Amino acid sequence: MLRLAVVGKDVSRSDSPAIHEFILRRRFRTACSYERVSIPPEHFAERAEELFARYDGFNVTIPFKGEIIPYLKELRGDASVFGAVNTVLSQPRLGYNTDGYGFLLMLGNAGVAVRKKSVLVLGAGGAGRSCIRTLSEAGAEVSVFERDGARLQAALREFGGFTPLEKVPERAFDVVVNCTGVGMHATEGMLPALIYENGETDTAERILQKCGRAVDLIYVPAQSEFLRVAARYGKPVLNGASMLFYQAYMADCIYLSATPDAAEAGSLWKEYQGE
Repeated sequence: MLRLAVVGKDVSRSDSPAIHEFILRRRFRTACSYERVSIPPEHFAERAEELFARYDGFNVTIPFKGEIIPYLKELRGDASVFGAVNTVLSQPRLGYNTDGYGFLLMLGNAGVAVRKKSVLVLGAGGAGRSCIRTLSEAGAEVSVFERDGARLQAALREFGGFTPLEKVPERAFDVVVNCTGVGMHATEGMLPALIYENGETDTAERILQKCGRAVDLIYVPAQSEFLRVAARYGKPVLNGASMLFYQAYMADCIYLSATPDAAEAGSLWKEYQGE
C-alpha cells in the first residue's frame, strides 16, 4: 500500500485524498492511504523531515511549493523551470511539478483554445508561474499582473515569454486566469485587487466585465467570487477542479513510473464525475 499525503498551510478541505484513491484504484489497481497534512508556515522547517520518513510520496500545495526545494536532492522536468514543486518522491528525494500538465489538460478538455489568444494571468506565484509558462508554450499572448514587483521580474528573468504588467489596461482579454488564491479559505467571497492604468486600485470586476472567459484555479468553493462575478456578466467560466484531477493523475504516474496518457486522463475525469 502506498503511503501518500497532501501538504499545505490548510488542506482540511482538499479533495486530493478522494481523487488519488480513485485514480490509483481504478487505473493502477493499487491501494493507498492518503492523508491531509496542514502545517502552519512558521513550523514547516521543523516538520519537513518527517514527511520523507512517513510517506512514500507527497503532494505539496500553498505555500510550500518553493519551501520544500532545499530538502530535495534533484528537481525533475517542469519543477526546475518553474522553481516550484508539487509532487515529491520521498526516498530518492526527487521533486516534480505537474501543474502545467494539469492546467493544459484542463483547458484543452474544456474546449478553451489559447493559441494566439490574449490571456491575462493574475499572480506570478507558484501556480501562476506554471500557468504562465504553459500558456506561453501553447502559443498564447500572455500578460501578467502581479502586485509583488520583485516576484514579477523574477519570473520574467527566469523564463520570459510574457508581458509584465504593473498596471492592468481595461481592455477585452480573451481569457482572464486567477492564480492569486484570493477567493479561497480566509478570502472566500473576495475578488483579487488590481491596479488599473489610471492608477486606481479596484477589484477584478472591471476587467471581468470585458473578458471573453474567466478561469480560476480555485475549486473550493466550486464557484469563487471571481467566477460568480464573471458569470453574472454572461462570461463562460471554469474552475480548477479538473486541473487538480489531472495534476493528481500525472503525480500518480510519477509515483508508479507509468507513462501518462491525455485521453486516459480525460476518461478517468469523466468517470470520477459520474458521467
